[in-house]
Amino acid sequence: MIDLSFFERALSQVGVSLPPDTLRRFDVYAQELVRYNQKVNLTAITLPEEIAVKHFTDSLTLLSNPGIPQGAKICDVGTGAGFPGMCLAIARPDLRVTLFDSVDKKLAFLRSLSRLTETPVEIVHVRAEDAGKRSQYRERFDLVTARAVASLETLSEYCVPLVRVGGLFAPLKAPLSPEEAQRGVGAAANLGASLRRRERITLPGGAEREILIFEKKSHTPPKYPRNSAQIAKKPL
Repeated sequence: MIDLSFFERALSQVGVSLPPDTLRRFDVYAQELVRYNQKVNLTAITLPEEIAVKHFTDSLTLLSNPGIPQGAKICDVGTGAGFPGMCLAIARPDLRVTLFDSVDKKLAFLRSLSRLTETPVEIVHVRAEDAGKRSQYRERFDLVTARAVASLETLSEYCVPLVRVGGLFAPLKAPLSPEEAQRGVGAAANLGASLRRRERITLPGGAEREILIFEKKSHTPPKYPRNSAQIAKKPL
């Protein structure tokens, strides 16, 4: 389905290289995504080249940043159809990846995909604000990421409580307005994290993305995360 040479070139433009057998697993991913999308709404992007760039390459821009060590424990919050978490798990089998989502139909797709691609991941049906209160998840991850889930200040409250002290929060975002960036950095600071790096990446085709890297400096106060109604009513 995917032109693997095209996909390989797209990845090289963002500084990522994968072996041929891994590229083929992404082709299986694309085929299963399109097939499953006929019965469960997973994505509006179904053309092969667009899947390769807007889903896979976009997700894997995290690998162009040094700082994801071997064997790192990673959580993807609001993973949906597996972006970016499932992509990271396929590309880096050494990573221990946990996928959170509150929609079980999407997680059923990921369970099927995990079997088809022989990619072990932990798949959890949970809301991020609930997971952040559970001892088995709170401050347990080396890196927590999310893509296109919420505004940066809201996303920070969902994600930072899951990051261990010394770990990273690395959301993938469309280019931020100065206002959203300021609010998001302030929210993360209230939760114990500070902005280490902010990078803008241009995908093949010209679309721009931002990767923000926050480092968890101190424990998140116990009152966070709040419930979803409180987060929506009064963002940090």
